[in-house]
Amino acid sequence: MPAKRVILEMGTGNDLHGGDYTKAAVRAVQDAIHHSSLSLIRTLGVDAKTMQVEVTIGVQRPAEIRAEAVKAALPHGQVTVRVVKGGLDVPDEATGDVAIIASAAVTVRLDIA
Repeated sequence: MPAKRVILEMGTGNDLHGGDYTKAAVRAVQDAIHHSSLSLIRTLGVDAKTMQVEVTIGVQRPAEIRAEAVKAALPHGQVTVRVVKGGLDVPDEATGDVAIIASAAVTVRLDIA
């Protein structure tokens, strides 16, 4: 039987100066995971290392994301990272700077009967 989705958290992150898409993505993941507690996992007696954690990141330039850095932001589980076009770039024409806004969805799946 396929693993069942038990947690879905969303977050946003930004890099206000410097245009670092990965920094914004990591902050979005941190925002998402700081909204939840894994008490369900502990209550069920599940080994946190066996959780399937799927991260989807949305940014305007997906190719600029370093997926391994995003993956490292997750403290538990078997993590996969998928990057799609999304998020928002907010340019400052006066300075040539751009603020990067990333969106993250963090899904946890468990093998439970």
